[in-house]
Amino acid sequence: MTDQAHANPAGNGPQFAIHRIYLKDASFETPHAPAVFKEEWRPEVNLQLNSSVNALENHVYEVVLNLTVTAKQGDRTGFLAEIQQAGIFTIQGFDEPQKNSMLGAFCPNTLFPFAREAIADLVAKGGFPQLLLAPINFDAVYAERLKQNQSAPAQAPQNTH
Repeated sequence: MTDQAHANPAGNGPQFAIHRIYLKDASFETPHAPAVFKEEWRPEVNLQLNSSVNALENHVYEVVLNLTVTAKQGDRTGFLAEIQQAGIFTIQGFDEPQKNSMLGAFCPNTLFPFAREAIADLVAKGGFPQLLLAPINFDAVYAERLKQNQSAPAQAPQNTH
């Protein structure tokens, strides 16, 4: 794999590299079309978000950011958009807590603008007004996940949030 970005190109000390960012999966549904387009569009939008980590090889990881956006008009679904935005990263030379923070917060934060753009494109191509997702503080999401894992010590740590 060729590196596109390096935190430390000299090779000594901690290293972070982005090898590839890609759209792994995308889905868009408009279950009540065309009737939904005849109504005044004032949806309730719900965002579900999580990420997962897959170790690929020594110090190389695939991080997948999963976003599901559901827009409902009353009790009817206007649209459902699902994205799996992924990236392949090298993370080497960090201690375990730093590595986990990189995988759980920094990498998802890197992927989010790409996922946000993919969602916006799908929604627009689906015939709906532009949808711009608000920024997400992945450091806070990761910290909350750590806090939940500490309060439930019987459970094994999970790679989703």
